[in-house]
Amino acid sequence: MSIRQLWQKRKSIIVTWLVSYSTVLFIPIIVSLIIYRQSGDTLTSEIHRANDYLLKQVRYTVDNQIDLMKRLNMEITWNSKLQTLMYSSSYSNDAQYTAYLLSKEMQLYQTSYASVDEFYVTWSKEEAVVRPGNIRDMKTAFQTIHEGGELTYDGWKELLRYTPGNRFFLLPRTDSSSSRSAVAYMTHLAKDLSGREAGTVVVMADASRFQQAIEGISGFSGGQVLVLDQDNRVLLSNLPLSGDQDAILKLLKEKEELTEPTRLGDQELMFVRSAVSDLKYALIIPGNLYWKKAEYVRRFTYISISISAVGGVLLTWFFLRRNYSPIQAMVRSLTEKGTGGEREGNELHFIQQAIWQTRSEKEQLAVEMQAHHHILRTNMLTRLLKGKPDILVPYEEAFKTFQIRLISDEFAVMLFVVENGDSLSAKLPGVNDIERRRLIQFIITNVVEELVGQHGHAGYVSEVDDMMVCLVSLDVQDGAEWKEGLRRIATEAQQFLLRFQMDITVAVSGAHPSLSGIAEAYQEALDAMEYKMVLGKQEIIMYGDIRREPGSPPENGYSYSLQAEQQLIHTIKLGQATQAAALMNETLDRNLQRPHVSVTLARCLMFDLAGTMVKAINEIGDKDGGMPADNLGWMEKLMACDTVSEMRRELLVLLEQVCLYAAAKKEAHQSRERQEMLRELVDRVSAHIRSSYADPNLNVNAIGESFGLKGSYLSKLFKEQTGEGLLDFIHSVRIGAAKAILTGEQDAAVADIPCRVGYLDAASFIRVFKKYEGITPGKYRELNGRGLV
Repeated sequence: MSIRQLWQKRKSIIVTWLVSYSTVLFIPIIVSLIIYRQSGDTLTSEIHRANDYLLKQVRYTVDNQIDLMKRLNMEITWNSKLQTLMYSSSYSNDAQYTAYLLSKEMQLYQTSYASVDEFYVTWSKEEAVVRPGNIRDMKTAFQTIHEGGELTYDGWKELLRYTPGNRFFLLPRTDSSSSRSAVAYMTHLAKDLSGREAGTVVVMADASRFQQAIEGISGFSGGQVLVLDQDNRVLLSNLPLSGDQDAILKLLKEKEELTEPTRLGDQELMFVRSAVSDLKYALIIPGNLYWKKAEYVRRFTYISISISAVGGVLLTWFFLRRNYSPIQAMVRSLTEKGTGGEREGNELHFIQQAIWQTRSEKEQLAVEMQAHHHILRTNMLTRLLKGKPDILVPYEEAFKTFQIRLISDEFAVMLFVVENGDSLSAKLPGVNDIERRRLIQFIITNVVEELVGQHGHAGYVSEVDDMMVCLVSLDVQDGAEWKEGLRRIATEAQQFLLRFQMDITVAVSGAHPSLSGIAEAYQEALDAMEYKMVLGKQEIIMYGDIRREPGSPPENGYSYSLQAEQQLIHTIKLGQATQAAALMNETLDRNLQRPHVSVTLARCLMFDLAGTMVKAINEIGDKDGGMPADNLGWMEKLMACDTVSEMRRELLVLLEQVCLYAAAKKEAHQSRERQEMLRELVDRVSAHIRSSYADPNLNVNAIGESFGLKGSYLSKLFKEQTGEGLLDFIHSVRIGAAKAILTGEQDAAVADIPCRVGYLDAASFIRVFKKYEGITPGKYRELNGRGLV
C-alpha cells in the first residue's frame, strides 16, 4: 500500500490507526533521550563514588587489623616482665623464671588478640625466642615459626638485626597444616646499659586476612588493589603489577592522597593513605574496564532507541497491513455479496451494518434449522440423572426440542453394561476403538428404545460414565405391572443383543415421581448394578429385589465362626479336598443365599476366606518349594475378580492345589498302614467322646486310660490325624451339643445347659463357648432366633 493510496483513503480507518500508532511510538523515544542525558552524568559520578568508597572500605578493614597488631606490639614492649627480663642484671635462673612468667602472660595476649596469628620476642642475651606458653632457642623457634618458605635461618637473623624498626614486611609463617605468608610488624627494643641489642618484638597476621578485603573490591571493580609500605614497596596485591610501574610509583611519592581517578596511559589510578600507619592503598583500574559500564549504557541507549524507531516504523506498517487486510477482505466480501446496503462512513460502520443484517437473517433461519442434537440431549439427560439440573433451562420446552415425549410423571432408570467389550474388538477387524464404541452405542440405543416403546413406555438412551442409561417414562395405568414390564424389556434386550455377541448386565431401578426423582432412580440403578458382584454378570438385577424393607433388622455380619475357620484349616491340612470344598461352599451358600446380602459383607466374606487360605498355607509350610500357590499370583487374580462367583472359582482352584500338596506332604511322612490304624483309633476315640461328652470327668488322661495309652501321646496322635487337639475336640463336641440345645429347646435355661454337656459350672461353659463361637450362649440364641447365625 503506497502513500498515494493512503491519501486516497484519508477517511478510512487506516488513517486513524496510523496517527495513533505514530503517537505511541515517538513519545517514548523522546522521553528516553531526555532520561539518558540526565542518567549519563549521574552514572559517571556514581562510578567515581563507588570506587572511592570501596577503596576506603579496604583501608578501614586493613587499618583495623594493623591497629590491633600495633597495639599488641606496644603492650608487649612495655610489659613489666619484658622490661625486667631485658634490662635487669639478675642471675640466669631468675631470668629464666622471669621469661617463663612472660611466656605465660603472653598467652593472655593470644586470647585477647584472636585475629593476630603469631607474635614473639627475641632475647638477644640468651639467643632465645619467647612465645606464648614456651621459650625456644633461635634455631628451634625459626623452624617452628618460619621454616618452609624462601626465608633462611641466617636471612631471618639478619632481618631481625639490620632492618629498621616499626616496619611492615612479609614473612613466611608455618602452622600445623601448611606454610603461608603473613604481614609482620617489627619493633626493636632499646639497647641495654652496656649498649648491646636487647631484642625485637614481632607481631604477625596471615596475609589471607588482608587478602579478603582486597579481593572483595577487585571482584567488584575488576581492577588491581595494592597495599604499599612507606617505601612504596608492594606488600600485598591481588594481581602482579602491570603497566607503567615507574610512573605509578612516582605519582604515589608526589601525592599525599588521590581520591579522584588520574589517568596513566590506559589506566586509572587512585589511592589513599592509612589512618594508623605509613601504608598506602592504591586502586588501578584499566581504562576500558573503568568506562565499560558507562559506555555500555550509552551504546545500549543509542542502539535501543534506533532499534525502537526502526522496529516501531516496521511494526506500525506491518500491523497496519495485518489489521487492515482482514477488514479490507471482509468489506470486499460483503460488498460482492450485496450485504450491508449502501456504504456510509468508514469500514467499521459498514461492517456493523452488515452484521446486523446477517444476524436478522440468522434468527429467521434458526427457527427452521434442525441440527444434530445428540450431544445436547445427552448432556441434559446426564444432568438430570446425576441430580444437577440446570435451573435456567425450561425442561418442558427442552423436551419438545429434543423430541422427548413424557407419558407420565413417573420415571425409572435402566443401566446396560457390556461385559465383553474388549473381546468384541477381535470380532470386528478393521474397526478402531472409537468406531466400535459408537457402533455398540448405536445398537443398544435403537434396540432398547424400540423395546421400551413396544411395551407402552417411552425410553431415551444416553451414555453416562461408560454405561448405557435408559430413562423410562412409565405408563402406570396398569398399576404394578410396570415392574414385570421392565423385567421383560431387559430380558428381550439381552436375548436380542446376543445376536451381536454382546454379553449384557442390566440393572433396573424403582419408580419415582417428578423430574427430581430421576436422580434417585439413577442412584438405585447404580446400587443394583453394584450388586452384580453378588449375583454375577449377565444378570437382570431389579432394585426392588435387593432393597431392604423398612423396619427389617440391620445386617450385623456374616456367619463364619472361629470354629468353622479352624475346621476348614484342619480339613485343608489333612489334604481332604472334597471335604474342604464342601465346607467352603457351605459357608458361601449359607451367607450369600440369604436375602439382601450387601456387597460390602460379600466382599468381606470372600477376603476372610482368602485369609483362611493364607493361614492354611502358612501352617502347612513350604520349605521344599513344592507348593505352587505362591507362584501363581492367586491373590492378584482374586483381587481382579468382578463377581463373587469368579472369586469362588479362584478360591476353589487354589483350595484343590493346596489340599493336593498337603495330602502329598502328609503321605510322605506316614505309611499307609499306620494311617489306617491311626484313623481307626481316631474314629474310636471320636465315638467315645461323642457318647460320653456329658460326663464331667471326661478329660485327656481319662480317655488315654480307656484306650491303654498315655493321655498326652493319644492327644498328639489325634491332632496329627485331625489337625485338632483332643481337648479341643472335646470342647467342640460339647459346644456343638450346647448349640443344639440352644436352638432346639427354646425353653431350656442357659444356666442348666453346662451340666448337660459336661461342664461343672456356668462360668467355664460361657468362657469356652465364647472362645469357640466369638459370642456368649445367650447372644447366640438371640441371633439364631433372628436368623443371623
